Parts: sequence; C-alpha cells; structure tokens
Amino acid sequence: MEFRYLGNSGLQISEITYGNWLTHGSQVENDVATACVHAALDAGITTFDTADVYANGAAEQVLGAALAGQRRESLEIFTKVYWPVGPDPKGKNDTGLSRKHIMEAIDGSLRRLGTDYVDLYQAHRYDAFTPLEETMQAFADVVRAGKALYIGVSEWSAEQIRAAHGLASQLGVSLISSQPQYSMLWRIIEPEVIPTCQALGLSQIVWSPMAQGVLSGKYLPGQPPPAGSRATDEKGGANFIKRFMTDDVLTRVQQLRPVAEELGLTTAQLAIAWVLQNDNVAAALVGASRPEQVAENVKAAGVQIPAELLARIDQVLGDVVTSDPELVARSTPPQRMI
Repeated sequence: MEFRYLGNSGLQISEITYGNWLTHGSQVENDVATACVHAALDAGITTFDTADVYANGAAEQVLGAALAGQRRESLEIFTKVYWPVGPDPKGKNDTGLSRKHIMEAIDGSLRRLGTDYVDLYQAHRYDAFTPLEETMQAFADVVRAGKALYIGVSEWSAEQIRAAHGLASQLGVSLISSQPQYSMLWRIIEPEVIPTCQALGLSQIVWSPMAQGVLSGKYLPGQPPPAGSRATDEKGGANFIKRFMTDDVLTRVQQLRPVAEELGLTTAQLAIAWVLQNDNVAAALVGASRPEQVAENVKAAGVQIPAELLARIDQVLGDVVTSDPELVARSTPPQRMI
C-alpha cells in the first residue's frame, strides 16, 4: 500500500481507501461486510470512509464493529453529515448543515462507530439554506471539542469550497479535502474544482473511480447486466449507474482491455490507477461486496501509467467522457428534504 498526505495537512492516508456506501448494512450481510473490512486491513488499507446516512446509520455501526479491537491510532476514520438519519418521521431539523444538526449528528456518528473522534468530518453536500458562517462555526466547534481532527466537504463547487476555506482559515481549523465523484468517464471536477483545491491546499478523495462498476468491464454492450450486479440493485445502485449503461459507453470500456493488459492490470484496476495519476487525488474510495475484491483492488496502488497510455485512454473514450463543470453545482440540493 502507498500513502499520501491529505491536502496541506500532516495526515497521511492510504491511497486506496475503503468505503462502505451501498454495501454495509444494505447490500451485503454483516459477517461478509466484516470480512471485507478485515481483508482491507490485511491489504494495508488504514483509511475507512462512511457516512451517517448510509443504510440509515447501519453502515457506521457495521464499520465500527468490524474495526473494534484495532489500534485506533493506526486508523483514519472518516464520516459525513447532511442527510436525515433516524426513525421516521424525520424531524424538521434532521437534515442540512445547521448548528443543531451538526452537533447532534457528530455524537450519533461517534456512538455508532464506537470511537471518541473521527479523523475527518465532511459536509456531505452544500446547504444553501443555512448561512455558511453558521455551518463553519459548528464544524470548528466540533474540532475544538476533539470530536473531529479535520474537516472536509463532498460534492461542493469551486466557489463554495473557496468561501468555506476562507471562513475555516479565520476560525483556525483545517479544511483539507473534497470528496467528489471522479473517474475516466466522469471528469467534471477537472476544469474548476481541482485547480481551486490545488491553490487552497485541499486534496480529492474520489468516489466511484470505477464509475459504479462500469469500468470493471463486466457490463457488455447489447447484453443484460449480470444477476446480482449493481445495475440490477433496485435499492439505489441501479439508479446511480444508469447514466453509464449505454452501448456506446460499454463498447468503449471493452476497448480499454488492451491498455490494462499492457500494464498487467484488469480494467477495474486500471480505472483505480487512472484517478491516482492526478496529483490532487489523495485517495480512491473503493468498496467491496466480497473480501477477494479488496485484494484485487489494492493492486492499483503505486501503479504509474505512462503518458502515452493515458493519451490512448483519452482517445478510446473520446466523447463519452462527461467533463462539463456546470454539472458540479447540480449536487447542491435545490430544496430541503424535510
């Protein structure tokens, strides 16, 4: 395993980071989820990312139980806040980034994770309905209380990141990361978010480096998706992957196989290695539904892709790549869920 500094901080994280969205507490049984976490530890992964909303809190509980007994100082545990969590009906203050929600949410996350602090506490989306000053003051107080060491954001625009960084600096806390979707097929952060983060000292922790599994090459053009795959998961996976499930995209992905083979990689490993070629990317978030997937994914760590092969990847994918920076702002919820 290779390690990288997160932003301009002194915190080092494993460049393959284990994420448990759409798996723990929902898609896979708890014993399998625990086996996956232990496989990650065996592979040298020390960084684990989750969120309170994943499986309505169950993902944090499963991760906390799986990590129980490990030396806490040797781990980096990340979680997020924004979406509502808890019993139905949800309360009117159970969403967003108000002071009330943040202060209550961090305590719930720590309880479920079974830890006294998280290394990184992230705003899961931008809250257009709460003053940013209120949000950043609450995050600063969470850090000063020792409940989080650093703060980050997820799916924020360059403008939003710039404003938050300015307030964080005034408050004396470290905003060090951005967690966006990023892959060979989805490059909307390249024009604006990455240059802004480079200038301000933030790193990217990217999710879906395999484009929801499409870049693994297991989905074939003109054929139904394999049984049990994410494209057949009506709990949420199928909705996220559908934008990539066109014959044009799937055909281009199959054409990446020779590039991967030239490097001694699978197409899935190539996809993970590709995002790690970007100097502003500190880690690729990778999940697993089986322990053996973890062992395969970590083979992407430390891989260097020559410039000529990077150019060939761009040539193969051509116009199926999405790179419109205007799409970043669409991640900000236009209205409150509650």
